[in-house]
Amino acid sequence: MSQTHGGLAALRAFALSLLILCGISQAVRAASLDPVEIATKTGVVLIEVEVARTQDQRATGLMNRKVLPERQGMLFDFGSDQPVYMWMKNTYIPLDMLFIRADGTIARIEENTTPFSERTISSGEPVRAVIEIGGGEARKLGIARGDKVANTLFRGP
Repeated sequence: MSQTHGGLAALRAFALSLLILCGISQAVRAASLDPVEIATKTGVVLIEVEVARTQDQRATGLMNRKVLPERQGMLFDFGSDQPVYMWMKNTYIPLDMLFIRADGTIARIEENTTPFSERTISSGEPVRAVIEIGGGEARKLGIARGDKVANTLFRGP
């Protein structure tokens, strides 16, 4: 076996290892998605979210992601109602931000945020959580202010 042929085999093995690791990483991420139901005027919309519970997870959010599958997103749990301020620094994709009260009602929606913008996006009132989904999805799915979000995080009236 020549040096070149052995190097090619090693390169193939390395590439296969990377593919396997990427697949495992995606499977772990997919396995950690939580279901969220949103009751809209036209029916119930189901999305799946990663939940950012820690300060570090909330600070990183969807930064540096280049794709976000439809009907998937991230739920930022702030633990209690409080004014929330978001931004799009290091975020490659436009997002819709759903600002949600503790009872699960959507207080406000910021649609199609601008990638990489450092403009502050305010909740406008104290909220318990924020869900980020792909830009334009809220309108496409019929999600509006006042709709009700159901997940173990939110309590009833």
